[in-house]
Amino acid sequence: MFRRLSLAAAIALTMGAAHAQDAKPADWIARSNADAQTLLDLTARFSPETATDIGVKGYDEKTADLGADTDKRQREALVAARAKYAQRLAEEKDPNVHQDLQILIKQIDGSIKGIDLNDKYLLPWYDAGQIVFSGEFSLLNEQSTPEQNQAALGRLKCYVGMTPGCKALVDEARARTSEKLGDKALLGPVRADVEQKLGNTQRYVDGIRKLFAEKKVAGSDEAMAKLDKQLKDYNAWVKKTVLPLARTDFRLPEPLYAYNLEQVGLDIAPRDLIGRAELEFMETTYALQALAPVVAKAEGLPEGDYRDVLKGLKKKQLAKDKVEPTYHEVLLKIEDAIRKQRIVELPQRQMAMRVASDAENARSPAPHMDPPPFVGNTGQRGTFVLTTGNPPKGGEKTQMYDDFTFEAAAWTLTAHEGRPGHELQFAAMVEQGVSLTRSLFAFNSVNVEGWALYSEMEMMPYEPPAGQFVALQFRLLRAARAFLDPMLNLGLIDRDRAHDILVNDVGLSEPLARQELDRYTLTSPGQATAYFYGYTRILQLRAETQVRLGKTFDRKAFNDFLIAQGLLPPDLLAEAVRTRFK
Repeated sequence: MFRRLSLAAAIALTMGAAHAQDAKPADWIARSNADAQTLLDLTARFSPETATDIGVKGYDEKTADLGADTDKRQREALVAARAKYAQRLAEEKDPNVHQDLQILIKQIDGSIKGIDLNDKYLLPWYDAGQIVFSGEFSLLNEQSTPEQNQAALGRLKCYVGMTPGCKALVDEARARTSEKLGDKALLGPVRADVEQKLGNTQRYVDGIRKLFAEKKVAGSDEAMAKLDKQLKDYNAWVKKTVLPLARTDFRLPEPLYAYNLEQVGLDIAPRDLIGRAELEFMETTYALQALAPVVAKAEGLPEGDYRDVLKGLKKKQLAKDKVEPTYHEVLLKIEDAIRKQRIVELPQRQMAMRVASDAENARSPAPHMDPPPFVGNTGQRGTFVLTTGNPPKGGEKTQMYDDFTFEAAAWTLTAHEGRPGHELQFAAMVEQGVSLTRSLFAFNSVNVEGWALYSEMEMMPYEPPAGQFVALQFRLLRAARAFLDPMLNLGLIDRDRAHDILVNDVGLSEPLARQELDRYTLTSPGQATAYFYGYTRILQLRAETQVRLGKTFDRKAFNDFLIAQGLLPPDLLAEAVRTRFK
């Protein structure tokens, strides 16, 4: 999973790679980057936290704009930017810059559509604790500078209203919700989602305190005390005012769900996707069953159904202090196979990996890649973050996963989040350089997650039997996502039956199954379909290219070419391969 950054309110801009400071981009890239600056400035104006994450300087002590008419002001700024790009498009002759301008216009159109749909259908409310934690984490992480650490205190004071000109974020959030309370046509949030987020708030506060202590930033006590009180008061207001308006039916209005699918990159009807995914699900269960006796023999487990073999593998849990070292050992073996088999060019920088904190588990329960700052990158690395549990809605203890902390799971998860998956994808773009548009604004989940799942399959033949077995289990999960997510949101299946499939057939732990179901229904409806569909698009393009080129096909050259294109959507990527890859 690639952890996305979201702009405050509704602008769905996502981070990617840009040029290192000492890179010398081609002329067309420099011209394209000049065009992209308009949209980059707009992003920074409304979401300074996003600017910090992607490496834009000058915004580290500023906070998200939740002021009056924020949606209207964002929309007007986007419309103005679109008009500017439309004029540039009519004038531009260079095909690469022309294509980037089309991407920018499409991104703006999607953002405007998202603002309009949210305004039409949904009552706005904000997870204030997560907003503050994410903004502080950007400045207090393991690769942040002392200057950023100090800026985190300035940003915190702005969040709580201690800085002149800054209003407390919770007051702005409360005001934006309150002004829409009288509109009875708007749907309230899903009750389970609100309860989960309120239950995470103290984890965020504790996480911020811990970050300030680890970075030895003095002077945060007063601001932290204010934050603690403000969030408690805000949560009490949410319980009194928002929860009574919450709904139990998680399904979005059909135009909103269709928009979600469109934004993640799907260009296929949901019911067609369901049929393809169900077929893949059955074929993968047969593959798992065929491999089960081989794995059982290799691992000293009783032979039987693939589900029983998976349970046996999961019992071989690593000690807590062995998890991270084991993943690093597996990474070295994967890198060795990548070199020997000529799969793809490895980045020059080493990969970073760590186990998540409790606050990070709350923010992003799934394992994910935290990219480095990509604008002006001076050597900072992306980090593969291994999450270990799914925080419960009301209790004090996190429910621990057993899905990633056994050695067999380290192979495919490292291939997906690390190398040759997400980490390689972004590190290569930092080192090689692509246009800002193709990295920041051409993103969708289909191309990013498609590459990561394709990477899993590229590495599978070079893994031990148990690693191959878990790779197939993960593929089974991606197929399940691609039919369960749309079936749940179209009312074709209920949550209990979906739970049974994830636990009994896919073999997920109870807390991970809950995280998956929350993902399909609460936190990101539609996004989980992108893995399977993106993988099939890349695999189809690979097959087409091999058939066309025959013996002259070079796998490493093909994979390097895909990486060099940046985050192009599938259709544009296919066009580039068909017209330029030889």
